[in-house]
Amino acid sequence: MSRVIGIDPGSSKTGFGIVDKTGHHLRHVDSGIIRLKSSQTLSDKLLSIHLELTSIIAIHKPDVLAIEEVFYAKNVRSAMVLSHARAAVLLTAALQKLPVFEYAALEVKRATTSYGRASKEQVFEMIKRLLNLQNQHIQSMDQTDALAIAICHLNTFALEQKIVTENSPHTYKGTYRT
Repeated sequence: MSRVIGIDPGSSKTGFGIVDKTGHHLRHVDSGIIRLKSSQTLSDKLLSIHLELTSIIAIHKPDVLAIEEVFYAKNVRSAMVLSHARAAVLLTAALQKLPVFEYAALEVKRATTSYGRASKEQVFEMIKRLLNLQNQHIQSMDQTDALAIAICHLNTFALEQKIVTENSPHTYKGTYRT
């Protein structure tokens, strides 16, 4: 069994999703939102992300953390704040000794919907189906985005492992995407 925590960082809320995979079966473990108050300073928001995520990791003990790669944004300020939130997540993972894997948004969408340009709504609906979730379990699309990132890692990493194992006499140890 593999357990992955997927993270969708943000400046007002950070989504997390924990998924187990046994064989070809995916199972939703937990997911939710780390809500940040607009009245908080940036440093307090980053501390909140770190403390909440540390607690979630301690409870669920994931094997790895998966996060979306940085994307190019038109609004430089928004991109900088998002980068700070990502840094808080990456630091927390490093302190918890969790391997970190990063995936492009197109890769996440392709791994969950088979279409790299899927809308957020399409990803939302597919995650609900893949994990057999009811609407009451979903707080926001940040939550389903985090679950999609976790599923992307579980499917992509398993495929990469299989390809390397079949094509190489050496044992595959995995790689960090940074």
